[in-house]
Amino acid sequence: MTDTASAETSGAVTGGPRTVLRLEGLALFIGMTLLYYIWDGDWWVYAVLFFVPDLSFAAYLSGPRFGALIYNTAHSYLGPVAIMTGAFATAEPLILSIAMIWLAHIGFDRALGYGLKYASGFSSTHLGRIGKQSN
Repeated sequence: MTDTASAETSGAVTGGPRTVLRLEGLALFIGMTLLYYIWDGDWWVYAVLFFVPDLSFAAYLSGPRFGALIYNTAHSYLGPVAIMTGAFATAEPLILSIAMIWLAHIGFDRALGYGLKYASGFSSTHLGRIGKQSN
């Protein structure tokens, strides 16, 4: 099976678009971390909260479908962008800091190739397979 046919059946993006998505993730990680620095955020807060979205891995204990749902919820831009918007509207610095850290985490993961998960299992992502058989 060719790489294109494999990508079409797996639902994973390949080639140039995959590279662009990973570079976007890197830009998001760097941008949010730089903004956090400019914002003069506490680095201990950044360190403590950076990997909190990865606690969503625990949902895989209930099966791959539920695990993917919870993981994707924690690794989607929807939540942090919504709370960032609310933080700007209400001038809440801690909430804004949380949103920046959350977005930085998502960008970091995407830059490394960890995409949103499919219900078929943790290693099946929109950016390709992760683990031993990665692209």
